[in-house]
Amino acid sequence: MRILHTSDWHLGRIFHGIHLTEDQAHILDQFITLVHDTKPDVILVAGDIFDRSVPPTEAVNLLDEVVSKILIDEGVPIMMIAGNHDSPDRLGFGYRLLEERGLNISGKLKIDRKPVILHDAYGPVYFYAIPYAEPALVREHFPGQSIQGHEEAMGSIIQHIHGHRPQNIRNVLMAHAFVAGGEESESERPLSVGGSSVVRADYFKDFHYVALGHLHRPQKAGEEHIRYSGSLMKYSFSEAAHKKAVNFIEMDEKGDIRIEYISLKPKRDLRCVEGYLQDLLKAGEQDNNREDYLKVTLLDEGAILDAIGKLRKVYPNVLHIERPQLTSNNQLVSADKDFRKMNELHLFASFLGQVTDREITEEQQKAFQQVLDQYYRMMREG
Repeated sequence: MRILHTSDWHLGRIFHGIHLTEDQAHILDQFITLVHDTKPDVILVAGDIFDRSVPPTEAVNLLDEVVSKILIDEGVPIMMIAGNHDSPDRLGFGYRLLEERGLNISGKLKIDRKPVILHDAYGPVYFYAIPYAEPALVREHFPGQSIQGHEEAMGSIIQHIHGHRPQNIRNVLMAHAFVAGGEESESERPLSVGGSSVVRADYFKDFHYVALGHLHRPQKAGEEHIRYSGSLMKYSFSEAAHKKAVNFIEMDEKGDIRIEYISLKPKRDLRCVEGYLQDLLKAGEQDNNREDYLKVTLLDEGAILDAIGKLRKVYPNVLHIERPQLTSNNQLVSADKDFRKMNELHLFASFLGQVTDREITEEQQKAFQQVLDQYYRMMREG
């Protein structure tokens, strides 16, 4: 069985005011070429297809074009699940009709939904799909269980699958979750503000391959067969050093797998550069990749008139400039004062401390977490 695993396309993403649809279309053209060259038996897209619950028209059109080319021109079936950025209702609309054309979409969690069964020369392979679902929604499917966090929710779903899964049959699981052992990036929206979103990797040990979505760095989560493909593109400057890829899996008759990481080349890379203004201007004249999206850290001291305007004459896509600020002791400001690296809870706690001159209480933290989790849920369902 030959499987292409990808995730976190985030179609419709806006990055520092730049609409990335053109860049996403460029890299998805390469993905379609990859499908043609590798001829997989199935494509798994593990959530966060869109960047927000109500995607822009151009993002919807791009997905329609890509899916149509893969299904009609290449004849390769696709399985998709909703991620925490997707609206499960919008993504899953008309899925019964689309299944006949080879597009299987899991928008809302449906506990009794049957697995997709595909065959190769050695027999059947069962594919199970778990779209992102808040613990409160999972709790509705298991009324007798006390499900509080993401770990308990995932444990209940996996236990239910194992209770109905035939033995000695090759099986693949696709899920959108934060599995212990994975490394986060700044561009990922947290699944839960309170830190209860991590699930144990050993839940997935009995599947032959686990195709994960949510974390944007390509990586394993615990064991070799539990994998994040990573995002389609770099979506924050914290990902500048990432090597984005698509996972190509070949499974033999025993369920043993071989994984190949196939890189896709973006139209414009995302880079961080550092130096003095005059040195960067000189280097830019010889830079063959001057169209890349850049974050520039200037080492110059003192005032500089229109630094970003001067840089954009050689690097037209400079999106952000940093100038390290020195304290009176000539020491750099510590990283914990960089509000851009704080999550919502830390930002709120900092704001509350400045306004009231008091530290946030545990009760206030819980109240804030509940409000923010409810807000994210409304965004997905809106």
